[in-house]
Amino acid sequence: MYQWSDEDLMFRDVLRGFIDKEIKPYVEELEFGALPPFDIIRKLYATFGLDELAREGLAKAFAKEEGGAEGKAGKGSGFSGAGSMGVILNSELAGVSLGLVASMGVSLGLTAGTIRSRGTLAQKKRWLPELVTFEKVGAWAITEPDSGSDAFGGMKSYVRRDGADYILNGRKTFITNGPYADVTVVYAKLDEEDGTDRRDRKVLAFVLDRGMPGFTQGKPFKKMGMNSSPTGELFFDNVRLTPDRLLGETENPAKGDGKDSAKESFAAERIGIASLALGIINECHRLCVDYAKSRKLWGREIAQFQLIQLKLAEMEIARINVQNMVFNAIERTAAGERVSLAEASAMKLYSSRAATEVAMEAVQLFGGNGYMAEYKVEQLARDAKSLMIYAGSNEIQVTHIAKGLLGA
Repeated sequence: MYQWSDEDLMFRDVLRGFIDKEIKPYVEELEFGALPPFDIIRKLYATFGLDELAREGLAKAFAKEEGGAEGKAGKGSGFSGAGSMGVILNSELAGVSLGLVASMGVSLGLTAGTIRSRGTLAQKKRWLPELVTFEKVGAWAITEPDSGSDAFGGMKSYVRRDGADYILNGRKTFITNGPYADVTVVYAKLDEEDGTDRRDRKVLAFVLDRGMPGFTQGKPFKKMGMNSSPTGELFFDNVRLTPDRLLGETENPAKGDGKDSAKESFAAERIGIASLALGIINECHRLCVDYAKSRKLWGREIAQFQLIQLKLAEMEIARINVQNMVFNAIERTAAGERVSLAEASAMKLYSSRAATEVAMEAVQLFGGNGYMAEYKVEQLARDAKSLMIYAGSNEIQVTHIAKGLLGA
């Protein structure tokens, strides 16, 4: 059975020291939007040498691709979210400030990952070096006000051809890092009069830079949870896109279709949710055990009451189950085995639900204190709920799981 290695545990302990010193003192500023998370993430990268690791990994991948090998630019360029240390990094950060992980994951995982898997070598060289080191912040824009879980069918943002260029119009919402992103991957439908129903038209992916004419990045939303991650709207008003901004520089569905690109990202993102859920469960569990041992009623520690013991036991069951899901994903990824979208959706559905239930029970165990912002469980409960909506609502996960079972 998979277990954390001694190296993993050493990294975890050093990371906890960094969190205590460099993140916890600023959690209130992060939570109330006074402090964007990006400089803290950059300091994390510099402290652990992740920026240099990313730079070296990218250079090797470019050299390999230039030599004619099929390259995955950026492989090994930092901690993969599916590797053991990546999971530890994500889960430990999620227990203190979930938004940090969201901002980091979208920039490094979704934005850089999409360019890495779908871009030409020239596009990778143009955008990846500053993204993988977190010198620049990335955003990944697919969600729209009227689409939500019907991401492709309900998509209204569109591009039309104008000579060799494309003209982009539309709007995106709930975009992580959107207000501050330097580089944004945007999905839009190709608007052409070929008789194809609008719902079924081709989806293309483009890379935009901050400040392009007609491209507006809205202010951060006020949210229930995950407040350390800025979320906002993007507006496109006749944005001119040259062909070199089309990912893959082709409309060929076999190489550049945006739907396939997005589906790959969906699976990776949903697997990552389990790591975040594990972090929240671990922190809730730790806080509740400590509180149950110290809080007294009627002259006894509440840990001695059976109802409290039941809550703690059920938290432990959830912790073991989610951790085993995460361990399974680590092992399979290391073996080069692909986790299907249906399986990733199952992991996301179960782990997000478990984290929310554990966090709400933590608030209940703390009683009146748990409802106060001065106690950490209040923030964890708000953050946990976001996992049931983030990366696709739990309701849409049911559809993907069923399709996988039925072969649809």
